[in-house]
Amino acid sequence: MIKITKNYLTKILIGLFLLTPANAAFDIKASSAILQDYYSGEILFEKDADKSIYPASMTKIMTTIIAFDLIERGDLSLDDKFFVSENAWRLSASGYSSMFIMVGDEVSVENLLKGIIIVSGNDACVALAEGIAGSEEEFAILMTAKAKEIGMENTNFSNASGIGEPDNYSTVRDILKMSNYLIKTYPEFYKHYKVKEFTWDRTGGDPITQGNRNPLLYKNLGADGIKTGYLTVEKYSLASSIVKNNRRLIAVASGFNTKNDRSKESSKLHIWGITNFDLVEIVKKDLVITELDVWLGKKSTVKTYLKNDVYKTIPKARKKYLKVIVTYNGPIEAPIKKDDILGKIKVLYKGEIIEEHELLAFENIKRINIFARLLKSMNYLIWGDV
Repeated sequence: MIKITKNYLTKILIGLFLLTPANAAFDIKASSAILQDYYSGEILFEKDADKSIYPASMTKIMTTIIAFDLIERGDLSLDDKFFVSENAWRLSASGYSSMFIMVGDEVSVENLLKGIIIVSGNDACVALAEGIAGSEEEFAILMTAKAKEIGMENTNFSNASGIGEPDNYSTVRDILKMSNYLIKTYPEFYKHYKVKEFTWDRTGGDPITQGNRNPLLYKNLGADGIKTGYLTVEKYSLASSIVKNNRRLIAVASGFNTKNDRSKESSKLHIWGITNFDLVEIVKKDLVITELDVWLGKKSTVKTYLKNDVYKTIPKARKKYLKVIVTYNGPIEAPIKKDDILGKIKVLYKGEIIEEHELLAFENIKRINIFARLLKSMNYLIWGDV
């Protein structure tokens, strides 16, 4: 947290840092890629991030989000069970990522979600989609609508699994937005994405144990998700997230030529982000930041706060002075109501404003009575005492 120093009518938070563009010389062996520092929202690296791609099994992130939304609203339960259709079962055939469910099985939503998240089961995707929406086509409409809702501007979903279809397309920037939404909105459900294996006690056979296909989970990187993908036309892809040194980085990359490239180059991207940048906390939301002077109030100052966290991502070895200034016109006349906008926090670099946030009243301040106001006014006229 950056310390606040006080000055009349303007209060200054003294910072030490400046964000500069990512190293242009850095590159990875992927046709498109993007890296984000989750807490600050800063994009640290991008390469053809808006190029249209076939998202392959990264599509399944949205499949689970639709289920999580319904569970959150109370319209679906983890204990609900769906029948497995022949359409879903056919994707248990050799050559597909499968949970190995059988026709006529009744499988719980919880197990289907684990089959999707951990072992990337295409059959589980279809069973879940049909159980929720009646058909995979109708479910895909829900997926695309949700994509638009969360700002995925260049995405269309035509199935629940990501199996190759021309109308199932996205970009790494949009997959990043989807991954960010998943982690932020459903942190408890997201924990399933770091589970390394799942055992399905299948009907008519021995239990099948399969490992998570995300290669970064098996490295010492702090990875906790998210989803691999592969299509012949798109080659290998990966949406991944790591947590290290109180930071979270999210990367999405597509067009790796081999599995080994996917693992090695995704690791390289995350390591580059961790070693070349620092995350600086400027302000934490919902905590008192500073107090501003009040005129004609029952208190002489009012506490203030922000509704949002403010972080900056800082390149290492390129640290400059970054000023964060709290400005307001004051003293502020009472009465003041909680959440009244009292001023602004301005983030400046080289004297130019690069970011602004509204400074809000943390408390109510009542106005003093008329006699006290008269006395206060007289003191001000005579002594200049506010």
